[in-house]
Amino acid sequence: MLLRIGEIRRTLRSVWQAATQETRIAGFTVGMLVCSLAAAWFLSPEHWLTIGPLWLSLAVGGVPLVAGLLVKLWQREFGSDLLAGISIVVAVVLGEHLAGAMVVLMLSGGTALESYAVRSASSVLLALSRRLPVVAHRRDGASFRDVPVAEIQLGDQLIVFPHESCPVDGTVIEGQGVMDESYLTGEPFQIHKSPGSAVISGAINGELALVIRADKRPADSRYAQIMQVMRAAEQDRPRLRRLGDQLGAWYTPLALLVAGVAWSISGDPIRFLSVLVVATPCPLLIAIPVAIIGSISLAAKRAIIVRNPSSLELADTCRTIIFDKTGTLTYGVPNLVEIVPAEGFSSDWLLAVVASLGRYSKHPLSAALVRASEERQGAWFPVGEVSEKPGAGMSGRVGDQLVQITSRKKLLADVTLGGHPSVLSLLPPEMPGLECVVLVDEKYAGTFQFRDTPRSDGGLFVRHLSPRHRIHRTLLVSGDRDSEVQYLAKQIGIEHVFSSQSPEQKLAIVRDETRAAPTIFVGDGINDAPALTAATVGIAFGQHSDVTSQAADAVVLDCSLQKVDEFLHISRRMRQIALQSALGGIGLSLVAMGAASFGYLTPVWGAVTQELIDVFAVLNALRVAWPPGELRDF
Repeated sequence: MLLRIGEIRRTLRSVWQAATQETRIAGFTVGMLVCSLAAAWFLSPEHWLTIGPLWLSLAVGGVPLVAGLLVKLWQREFGSDLLAGISIVVAVVLGEHLAGAMVVLMLSGGTALESYAVRSASSVLLALSRRLPVVAHRRDGASFRDVPVAEIQLGDQLIVFPHESCPVDGTVIEGQGVMDESYLTGEPFQIHKSPGSAVISGAINGELALVIRADKRPADSRYAQIMQVMRAAEQDRPRLRRLGDQLGAWYTPLALLVAGVAWSISGDPIRFLSVLVVATPCPLLIAIPVAIIGSISLAAKRAIIVRNPSSLELADTCRTIIFDKTGTLTYGVPNLVEIVPAEGFSSDWLLAVVASLGRYSKHPLSAALVRASEERQGAWFPVGEVSEKPGAGMSGRVGDQLVQITSRKKLLADVTLGGHPSVLSLLPPEMPGLECVVLVDEKYAGTFQFRDTPRSDGGLFVRHLSPRHRIHRTLLVSGDRDSEVQYLAKQIGIEHVFSSQSPEQKLAIVRDETRAAPTIFVGDGINDAPALTAATVGIAFGQHSDVTSQAADAVVLDCSLQKVDEFLHISRRMRQIALQSALGGIGLSLVAMGAASFGYLTPVWGAVTQELIDVFAVLNALRVAWPPGELRDF
């Protein structure tokens, strides 16, 4: 028996230590209310054992709460919780100690309920936080040694055993198997992995061990980004009430006016207190933060990192959207679309020769040439004397022939210097997109034309923005040449086009558009960072640039326009549910205020009524974290 009592005592002590100050105040107030009600039942309402616990609850719980509100008033922060502070003071002045204690319970219990609801809404992120291992297995010579995950450096070789979580973002260098990436993608598929495949931190390995190379430090990996959202959500909670404070700006004066009128007409100050107690705006104080944090959790599960919570409030109000081109409306990977060989050369032979040389370059066009040759199962030739100088193209000996890969612009410059004057007359007309010119033994051999492929769903996405998301103006702003940008704009249906724009010019365009109407900027690339910051809401495709990710309000980890659509739907859903909770709670409070002003609700029953309204508002706000059936509509 003594052992059990000791265990219970230790459990209660640990729960008390883990609780927040508001939770402790709420628990203490409940205890005092129980003692007071028991004394009133067995003794009398006027007995000191009935009044004493109420005074204790007001002293222990009410004084810190009112002191905190006074500090806010001194700092000119007029929050919606001001009504609760006034109610506590008025209850003490009028001797309504039970009503005052219940307001203390409402205010402290409301904050404790918010903490619980936030934890519930963030359950996805909390579950994710337990997935990442604390120990990794790093290659040390011929064996592997366990090291803390925090010590992993770029280039380290790690083994991921079967059913373990991947500790960092990296690339498979040995082994073949599958990984479950459903926590990030939302798709319950096993993704095949082989040497060269990318792996993401937090993914669960399958039945076979894989050796990976760390491409990012643990703190920079995708999993770490998701966990940063959870910490940021906790730190930014005071700023999440912006929408609630807008509503409270008219609700608080209205409640004081109704209470004052009820007092002046009836001549009973208790009416004033009753109205204030039932008007305590807990739906504004609790429901809106719960809805926003629940939406952050839902977005994180859909591979969308919300760095700025206010973007969830603002995205659905934007009426202009501005797109970057490369990597946003296109895949950001050039593909070979046409070979124009000169007389005496065949397309297949020319591609095989140029691709053989291109294997020794990291240029994106070289990669496109190699892919095209592999698809056609072209031959590979021995290569030597490779040279690739910045801005000068590439050259080398393929077999016994000198092959040069250059550009039309470079050839024009060479003509002014007396080189290759006869080549210009042989070049085909310039087409939209990218191109390279090939010389074999200093003779024109052909032209390769490339195009950055538009995203397959780009046109559908752009066309659905106006009817589905009330976007009235769509712009395409790019640093690429006009012919390529105009070609893409026609493909996907954008009328307002700005090409050959520098980062400074992009920034000026975004600022001008934002002054006219709230804007969304969707971009990918370091040069998009200023524009992302200037827009009302900046959305970045975050696989390629850490700079862009830091500048954006929301980062789409899966480079997909469908994820952008999901973010817009999450924003709209959050606003709808938050306003339902807040306005619904206010509406019920207004009805109860009317009842209290006519004397149908005492201060105590007003507090009970307000508690029921709080429960309704919070339960409705919690709906935002429940994944709906569909979050996209194109």
